[in-house]
Amino acid sequence: MTGGLAFEAVSFGYPDGPTALAGIELTVAPGDILLVVGSSGSGKSTLLRAANGLVPHTSGGRFSGNVTVAGRSTRDHPPRELADVVGFVHQDPEAQFVVDRVEADIAFGLENLGGSPAGMRRRVEEVMDALGVAHLRDRNPVTLSGGERQRCAIAGALVTTPSVLVLDEPTSQLDPQGAEDVLAAIARLNADLGTTILIAEHRLERAAPIADLAVLMTDGRLTSAPAAPEFVLAEYPGAPPVTRLGHLLGWNPPPLTVRDARRRARAAESVIPAAPTPDLTAPSGDRLLSARGLDVHLGDLPVLHDITLDIHAGEVIALLGRNGAGKSTLLRTLANLILARRGTIDGTAERAYVPQDPSSLLFRPTVRGEIAETLRLLGRRSPEAVDHWLATLGLTELAERHPRSLSGGERQRVAIAAVAVGGAPVLLLDEPTRGMDAASRHALERAIATHAAAGGAVVLATHDVELAARCASQAVVLGDGEVVASGPAAAVLADSLFAPQVAKVLPGYLTVEQVTIAMEPA
Repeated sequence: MTGGLAFEAVSFGYPDGPTALAGIELTVAPGDILLVVGSSGSGKSTLLRAANGLVPHTSGGRFSGNVTVAGRSTRDHPPRELADVVGFVHQDPEAQFVVDRVEADIAFGLENLGGSPAGMRRRVEEVMDALGVAHLRDRNPVTLSGGERQRCAIAGALVTTPSVLVLDEPTSQLDPQGAEDVLAAIARLNADLGTTILIAEHRLERAAPIADLAVLMTDGRLTSAPAAPEFVLAEYPGAPPVTRLGHLLGWNPPPLTVRDARRRARAAESVIPAAPTPDLTAPSGDRLLSARGLDVHLGDLPVLHDITLDIHAGEVIALLGRNGAGKSTLLRTLANLILARRGTIDGTAERAYVPQDPSSLLFRPTVRGEIAETLRLLGRRSPEAVDHWLATLGLTELAERHPRSLSGGERQRVAIAAVAVGGAPVLLLDEPTRGMDAASRHALERAIATHAAAGGAVVLATHDVELAARCASQAVVLGDGEVVASGPAAAVLADSLFAPQVAKVLPGYLTVEQVTIAMEPA
């Protein structure tokens, strides 16, 4: 099937591991966009890796069945022989770069396919413009922010104009505008060139509306037939907030977009209670840390300017801002991993930092050993504390697994547990929900709330405004290394162009949970 993708009775198990795919029967017609939905560890990434032969050619393992992509069987064609027809973007974009200059890395695929110099130059310029990375052309990928790396990795996959494009969590590290730009470019590629697209996402607010069809995966199996996304997502816990809102209010089918939800809300206005007055009181807990007038450079590049921030006990502070705004640098400065050129950080509270890439923290052979290692380095031994964090972040069943055998969202939870178990009052979390499913996000949110309620504080850098709406008490927006807005999260988020979806539909509310509580009988 030229331009399409077919899985026929595909089953697979990793070496010495459990079954990851079980009897997959799936056809993606040429020109369709298919969204694959499921919890962490459900098999989504394995399914996508089978689409270009990474499974089983590079993974090894037990494989049966057949995958046909653009008319070629992956049994007979390893990934290098499919590079001209299928583009692939990894869940971890940092694993995709092979050249130390962005423009050259994007051109790498074309060079391997023997493109002409003039044709390559034109095509590279086109994809860099489409994805907004032209200004990064001379940068080394290792110096980029997570979101910038993600855009460049997608550009590298698009540059060969593949007939099939496979994307694993393509917006997990992007700011709201960046996510919209990337998905708009993907939709335009599909509309203009008829590219077949297979995409797995946890952040469904923007991915679901561009999909023609969606399927749900559970434990390596397809548990729904391909159908319109609004029907597949109707009762899915990780559905977009407007879809969950529609399900709550009995709208059938539930909406996928804010525009549709707003139209439905106007018709149902009489049954939705007025929003309660938000709590805009100032923090009252003890001050744990205080940053004053921070100026930070990375090499000769100024990144932060005149940053002032107070962190109080009981607070959850969301750092928001586009990719490259300085969020990660601010967290690393607060953690004393980067020294400010000017300004001070006062306060004796211990700080614990979890970076964007959890793999950089993981080196023990088991999840339990990873968490226990933190306590060993601190000169403590507490199996009870290890068990507590395993349970808190839903890792108990994974305790004896090797961390690097886990999905991206599962590794993220392990890294957070391995840092938090040390008991530092101030937790600094960089994109903590990257790759997490709905259940994992809810577990993390409960852990954050519990830590703050016990007198600690959490500062999290995130592009997920829905996460900020659910758990942040304060919000700080960075732009080009400066604070452009700060204050109670309810006020900052409601007044933003990138407000949570519910706030755009029902002003005064931020989350579906708030609407649920308001509709409960008095």
